[in-house]
Amino acid sequence: MRSMIKGIKQSELFTKTRKEAPADEVSKNAELLIRAGFVHKEMAGVYTYLPLGFRVLGKIQDIIREEMNGIGGVEMMMTALQKEEVWKKVGRWSDETVDVWFKTKLKDDTTLGLGFTHDEQLVNLLTEYISSYKDLPIYPYQIQTKFRNELRSKSGIMRGREFVMKDLYSFTRTQEDLDKFYEEIKKAYMRVYTRCGIGHRTYVTFASGGTFSQYSHEFQTISEAGEDNIYIEENKGIAVNEEVLTDENLSEMGIKREDLVAKKSIEVGNIFKQGTKYTDPFGLSYTDEEGNKQSVYMGGYGIGVTRLMGTVVEVLSDDKGIIWPESIAPFSVHLLLLGVDPDVAKEANIVYESLVSEGVEVLFDDRTDVSAGEKFADADLLGIPLRAVVSARSVKEGGIEIKKRTEEKGQIVPISELINLLKTKIL
Repeated sequence: MRSMIKGIKQSELFTKTRKEAPADEVSKNAELLIRAGFVHKEMAGVYTYLPLGFRVLGKIQDIIREEMNGIGGVEMMMTALQKEEVWKKVGRWSDETVDVWFKTKLKDDTTLGLGFTHDEQLVNLLTEYISSYKDLPIYPYQIQTKFRNELRSKSGIMRGREFVMKDLYSFTRTQEDLDKFYEEIKKAYMRVYTRCGIGHRTYVTFASGGTFSQYSHEFQTISEAGEDNIYIEENKGIAVNEEVLTDENLSEMGIKREDLVAKKSIEVGNIFKQGTKYTDPFGLSYTDEEGNKQSVYMGGYGIGVTRLMGTVVEVLSDDKGIIWPESIAPFSVHLLLLGVDPDVAKEANIVYESLVSEGVEVLFDDRTDVSAGEKFADADLLGIPLRAVVSARSVKEGGIEIKKRTEEKGQIVPISELINLLKTKIL
């Protein structure tokens, strides 16, 4: 878990909200994130994560870490620069085979690639560490920036040329061990999406296994902003990507075409059983209990972290702005000071210090040159789950006016009640 500052005053935050997004930005997630000051667009498909956006990204990463660690994952970080000879072993260096490579050269003309994934690099590395059955299973993973030279990047942070991804790889002794872990990671992924607030809209979806197996699985979140088409058998909770929508496959799954409902969706994760496709060419093997040499079985499991953040914004927002789930919101409370009365300002600062001292994550809108209407509009745009207002009215009534982001009206409560509410529901 990364350490985060509990409180920030908005007057000290260098980012500002804006009424309009860049004219060339067509995706809702990027429009809202840019207007709210969570990200800055550097170029198509490349975004800087500003302080508020970085906090959200960090909380998503922490959820992913907890779930991956919970099933035996061990975190590491590999290099972005990758050697040509490693990728040639399984034929994925060629631009004709992989059309999203970014490539560069060293001063001595050695060509390197910027990693779009790390399957081959990790297998090559593990040839130095795996030799015996005692070395398996292992489940290394990383959360790292990837680079893909996408032809089009019009979906905001959901399709980037530079993006953050969690990629975990399983290395097991047998196909049965691979199958067992594969089912465990399915459950772990769904826990991630549920904790990020979109589990109710996300389906484990049958997809093509490519050269690996008959099927892989994607995790698809229902949204009109999606680039994928899936078909859902709602009674059985089964979803099928249109690429495997054949009568033979449907029969094997026990579903009928007429029972399927078509939906647009966003892919927020995918998992593959890769078998020995990568391990055998690199000679990654182990010696079993009888002294026999055996192949290592591999699986690959990815979550686009920045894409997941964009997906949450796409599906959890309204005409006023973003609606962050408590679990990944940049702060738990957005504290607003209304007016310029010194006594009211003093009370607001006391509330702010009290919340911070109790460990509450709070963004304090202490600005004195902004109207109440502008502050309310900014609070709705930023989407922090709970708004707490200190005004002449609330001070007179001996409390703080609180309102959830999704509620129309608030209520005035004593500060002690606010702190107890936050401790029991958010902290």
